[in-house]
Order: sequence, then C-alpha cells, then structure tokens
Amino acid sequence: MNSLAPRPETRLSPRKFSDPVVTARGEPRAVVAPGKLRTLWINTGTLCNIACTSCYIESSPRNDALVYPTLPEILPFLVEARAMGVTQIGFTGGEPFLNRDLPAMLRVVLEAGLEALVLTNAMKPMRNGAAALLALRAEHGSRLVMRVSLDHHGAALHDLERGAGSFVQAMEGLAWLARHGFTLHVAGRAAFGGESEAELRAGYTRAFAEYGIPVDAADPVALMLFPEMDVGLDVPEISTGCWDILGKRPQQMMCASSRMVVKRRGAAAPVVVACTLLPHDPGFELGRTLAEAARPVALNHPHCARFCVLGGGACAA
Repeated sequence: MNSLAPRPETRLSPRKFSDPVVTARGEPRAVVAPGKLRTLWINTGTLCNIACTSCYIESSPRNDALVYPTLPEILPFLVEARAMGVTQIGFTGGEPFLNRDLPAMLRVVLEAGLEALVLTNAMKPMRNGAAALLALRAEHGSRLVMRVSLDHHGAALHDLERGAGSFVQAMEGLAWLARHGFTLHVAGRAAFGGESEAELRAGYTRAFAEYGIPVDAADPVALMLFPEMDVGLDVPEISTGCWDILGKRPQQMMCASSRMVVKRRGAAAPVVVACTLLPHDPGFELGRTLAEAARPVALNHPHCARFCVLGGGACAA
C-alpha cells in the first residue's frame, strides 16, 4: 500500500462525549470557565437560500428549527451585552439577510457604538438589502464588517458544496461590497480540497485579484480558514490533562469569551447557548439571560475537540 495514501476516517465511538464530567477513558473532562464576554452572537434563524452539503447547523430553505428572532426580542440581550462591556455583536444564520429585522438590528448595534459582524453568503438575499446596507455603511463605516463564506478559492469545489453557480454569485457579491467600501472578511475551509494552508492562501489571493477584491489572503483574520466539522468522525476527547500536553489554555477557547442567542421553533422566547457551533444540543443551553449563561462549559461535544481545541478555530477575531 502507498504510505502516502489517505487513511480512511474512523467513526466516533458512542462512548465518547456521553458524560459531561468524565471522558470515555474515565479522565476528568476539560471545562472552560467564563471570562470577559467580548462577542455576543445573534442567530437570525436557520432558514437559508441554499442547502450546503455539509452545513453544521443544517440550514436550508426549509429548515426553521431556529426561527427569526425579532428586534424587540433581542434588545434586552443587546442592552445586557453593552453593560457587560461587549464590543462586538455577530449575526449568523442560516442566511442573516433573510431575516427582515436584520437592518434594524444592525442599526441599533452600530448606533450604540459597537461593531457589527455579519456572516453571509453574499448572494441574492444580501443584494436585496442593498439600500439598507449602503445607508449603514455610509453612517457607520468600518464598524460594519461583512464576512463572506467562500468554501474554496475555485468554483468547482465551492459549487460542489453550495450548488452550481454559487461561486460566481458569491464573488460578485464580494466585488459589490468591495466597490462600496465595506470592511470585508472571508471565511474558507482549511482542509477542503487537500491543499496546504500556503496553497490555499495563494489560491484565494489569485481569486481575489481576478475579481478586484481587496482582502489580504495572508491575514488570518481577513481570511479565516476554519477546521472541518463532521460530528460522526473520530476525534480525541479533551481531558483536563490535555491543556498542558497541547500547550493551550481554557481561556483561549471561544466559549470563554462569547455566547449566542437563539430562538427555537415553538419557544416563547430566545435563549443563550454556549457558542455558535452548538445551537441544537440542549446540553449547551445556558440560560435566558447573559448573566445566567455566565457559567462553565464542559467540552462534551466533538466540535469542541475538532474545531476549537485541536483545530484552533474561533468564529470571532
């Protein structure tokens, strides 16, 4: 057998990530204590204009497991966040621009002097909101940051994930944002296509140059390359002893400094969950206010290990 051939991935044992206190090997599970809250995420709903092949949140044109929160429903969280010293409010979905309250939410955030970060696929729903976006950009400048999802720098792989023609639409959306002076970030995938990070960043550099998009692909914030997330594939559990072995600290994890607000279908009100990656798992629902949600998070999910600890991923800069 060719030693360089990729090894088949093994499936996750059902014994792993089953106990919030101990790992399958009986070791104390790693826990992240809450630190200073820096980023509050608002999930605008799981509905999306496209259905990606491997969407971790299962967004699609039909999935409304997380419904649209309204501006009145998120206002108490924004007030609480500002009082706690939060400086950035992130909006993610689904596709945020399908939520008709998004422009009003952005205005409230920006008029409060906070930074607004919007994760979008830059396709038709965003372009439908062009007038409101341009007004916000004119009034608030660089405090409105647009992060566009671009799974790969080439059309073939991006369209394989997001559907035929989606690459061109995303690049045209990015180019439109660039022409109008928006602060731009791009989110790609670190292992999608089998290239090294250097090769990926070089590929994105070429694609950005072709479309006239002023994003520095060498900048790890301007171009974030996220680890893959497949909940069914094997990954080591993180015990308390892993911190020293890996040379990492709990306070570096996303759940030390961020929380996300979601509204579930049929629920009377939104709730706060530990992070952007785990909106559906009831074990990561922390309370109805940010104060209630300021409690430790046990790293009891494959995403905690694969994305955050081992992958070094974080949804906020």
